[in-house]
Amino acid sequence: MKRTPIIRRAALVACAGLLTVAAGGPSAGAAPHGTTFAATHGTTFPATAAVPPRPGQLRTLAALSADRLATGDLVAAAKWGTGSPIDDPVREQQVLDAVAQQAREDGADPAATVRVFRDQIEANKDVQRGLFRRWDRDPAEAPTHRPDLNEVRKKINRINDALVRSLAASGPARAQPLCRGAAAAAAAQVRHERRLDHLHAVALTRSLRSVCG
Repeated sequence: MKRTPIIRRAALVACAGLLTVAAGGPSAGAAPHGTTFAATHGTTFPATAAVPPRPGQLRTLAALSADRLATGDLVAAAKWGTGSPIDDPVREQQVLDAVAQQAREDGADPAATVRVFRDQIEANKDVQRGLFRRWDRDPAEAPTHRPDLNEVRKKINRINDALVRSLAASGPARAQPLCRGAAAAAAAQVRHERRLDHLHAVALTRSLRSVCG
């Protein structure tokens, strides 16, 4: 009979502990504040969402892509009225081979770099075709000065070098799940800053199509 109060007190304490746990409060076996269930049970889950890409890196890619698109105006002016085709498979392959080699030297993925530059080349040709159509419709808008195509290509090569380096530096950011949204925001910022017309704005979007992933 003397043990009865002790047993009752133990039962009351146990019940109080269960009620505290059920209510979300601390218990003797509860994990410290801020510790996840996974941490206390030996299971590993991401504690936070993916870190968003650094805006500056993707903005640099967008700005360099816009610089490269601007050379499309110069290439179009150099070819206008000469009968030279916009498509130049030999020159395009030379560019792709060069950027793939530079990517290997800079620690970037050559295949991914080539994918990006295929889009860059196609976007540049879209600008040239768009300008040719514009000048056909309104010859008064056609250029009166023909740039030296070799000099223009030297400029393109310098931009290509900078683009490859930027791709190498932004590899982790471009692999993030949030990259596409960040790249779209960077492109929108560059479009606004450069005041790009519809032709160049659409081409900029195409030039960045393979930047993420």
